[in-house]
Amino acid sequence: MAKTGTTTQGLRAAIERSGYYPALVAEAVEAAVGGEPVAAYLVHQETTFDSNEVRRHVTVLVLTGTRFIVSHTDEQAADNTSPSPYATTSTESVKLDRISSVVVSRVVANPESYTPGALPREVVLTIGWGAVSRLDLEPAACGDPNCDADHGYTGSATADDLSLRVSEAGDGPDSVRQTLAFAQALSEATAATGR
Repeated sequence: MAKTGTTTQGLRAAIERSGYYPALVAEAVEAAVGGEPVAAYLVHQETTFDSNEVRRHVTVLVLTGTRFIVSHTDEQAADNTSPSPYATTSTESVKLDRISSVVVSRVVANPESYTPGALPREVVLTIGWGAVSRLDLEPAACGDPNCDADHGYTGSATADDLSLRVSEAGDGPDSVRQTLAFAQALSEATAATGR
């Protein structure tokens, strides 16, 4: 479930509608936002299955005039560190000029008959600001199939601080639409900081 909008009251209402520890999530997000007006937000809840347990996770993304705020809340079952279930909430505040990439990957069925404006069946929003990078390496090779020389390694580094996947089948078309709207607002905001 994803919810998006542009007001502080709307943000609070979307967090409450998610039904996932709303008082805890709202307090953490509102503390991170402070007194800044909310330009856009996205609330996305995921449910995963881990062995015999169902785990929930909520991600809240907030755009203000100067910052991008990301909040994650996870629930944990009782374990040897805690006799009762607990939740962990974290927030990170990133200045807009630190955001280095906003990547929107769209999965479209039947691309030969795609019409502009049609919703993709899946969207992956990846945002990078330099806190986490992924390095993919593989042995380098030359074009000679008989060559057995060591050519070292080749690879790529990818900014991968946040990746959020939303699908029409799992989250509904409104969630896909809302994710695209938030991605556009964030892209426009980061472009404006570069001027």
